[in-house]
Amino acid sequence: MSSEPPPGSGGQPPEDDPFRKRPQSPGPGPDPGPGEGGTGSPYDNPSPSPPPPPGGGGPYGGDPYGGGSYPTDPLAGMPPLADSGRRTLARIVDMILVGLVVWLLSWAFDVQEYQVDDDDVSFGKSFWQSLIAALLYIGYDTYMITRNGQTLGKKWLGLRVANLDNGATPSGQTSLIRALVLWIPFAFCCACVWTIIAGGWSFFDRPYKQGLHDKAAKTVVVSTR
Repeated sequence: MSSEPPPGSGGQPPEDDPFRKRPQSPGPGPDPGPGEGGTGSPYDNPSPSPPPPPGGGGPYGGDPYGGGSYPTDPLAGMPPLADSGRRTLARIVDMILVGLVVWLLSWAFDVQEYQVDDDDVSFGKSFWQSLIAALLYIGYDTYMITRNGQTLGKKWLGLRVANLDNGATPSGQTSLIRALVLWIPFAFCCACVWTIIAGGWSFFDRPYKQGLHDKAAKTVVVSTR
């Protein structure tokens, strides 16, 4: 297992990740008061902030007058969210590319999903083809997303997977969670139905256009062009 922290556990993305959101530079500070090198009058100081209400802060927790922080848009500073139609096309491209390898390996190891022998059609070896498919799809997705946030289909269609909280390229563990949710049901039980449900969820999800696999891994898909 990867030693990287699970998503949402506070782990920091690499500093050299070109897609990581950077903190904005603070603006100029207030004019210092008398005795601190400033030129202002002592009568120009603003009145002190009112004390926080009893009970421990505002509706979002913390001190609403500066001790806490209000919720912010996690997409601030990130590229726009990807169009769900382009996401679907990218997924189809990846399924075709990996599916060809699955078919070749299944043929080489003689574990095709079905075999026709005269009038006899056998489905007895389908589990092994499903296993090959699951391993290849999960390995492909995990490696490519960890590498730079893009599978081949996403790269060709101008898309990228990013952490929802900081915009960085997902870690190996995050990418693995995302791939497991997407491909295990696809390989073993309900390929077409699960693909439509998990991937098609992004067409209706608001505000982040996440598929079910994105929700599990806390990721989003953004446009790179």
